[in-house]
Amino acid sequence: MMINGVSVVTTTWNERENIEKLILAIRNVLQQVPHEIIVVDDSSQDGTIQVAKRLADVAVTKTREGQTKGLLYGMRLAKFPVIVTIDADLENDPQHIPLLLQQAAVFDVVVASRTVLPRISEIVTSKTLGKLVGVTDTLSNFRVYRREAVSNFALRGGETFGAEFLVIAKKNGLRIGEIMYYPPLRRKRPRIGGTIKANLRILWALIKSLMLYLF
Repeated sequence: MMINGVSVVTTTWNERENIEKLILAIRNVLQQVPHEIIVVDDSSQDGTIQVAKRLADVAVTKTREGQTKGLLYGMRLAKFPVIVTIDADLENDPQHIPLLLQQAAVFDVVVASRTVLPRISEIVTSKTLGKLVGVTDTLSNFRVYRREAVSNFALRGGETFGAEFLVIAKKNGLRIGEIMYYPPLRRKRPRIGGTIKANLRILWALIKSLMLYLF
């Protein structure tokens, strides 16, 4: 598949210390490919948006609604036929983007799945919803999408940490693939909270996603 251009979308919430590093790393990896970087800021309070506006091609602020809605908002702004989504916390290495793009020749959606899932809730999600949609890491939002494949996506489940995108793709008959990568250590203060809070939020997202899949 000839890559005519790539739109890279990330969402941020208080990522001032990371967003510059991420954008520069993406620019370096995609320097031979026409691309744009879209930052959707979830009403950060640390000045993230000011850094993003200086370095990204598109940087917008919206009401804080979570990662899933933020990613879809950014994907709808994309101008290129291939969209890459990536976390802003530097836990997704942009060096894997070329491999994701290669798989876009075969699949409509490709997930960069982690070889190690750090939370029990993520493991449970992998063994349930992951089996249904055909990937081992349904909570990784390090993905590539064909733009036409997501043009009609509509969210019903609220925050599912991106799992609903895979449910929609599967129910619409889209081709879903994955690559595997070994993740770095998780940062001390993850966006979705500490261990107990994060596990509860992920399990709730799993329940909603399973309901959306079944009904």
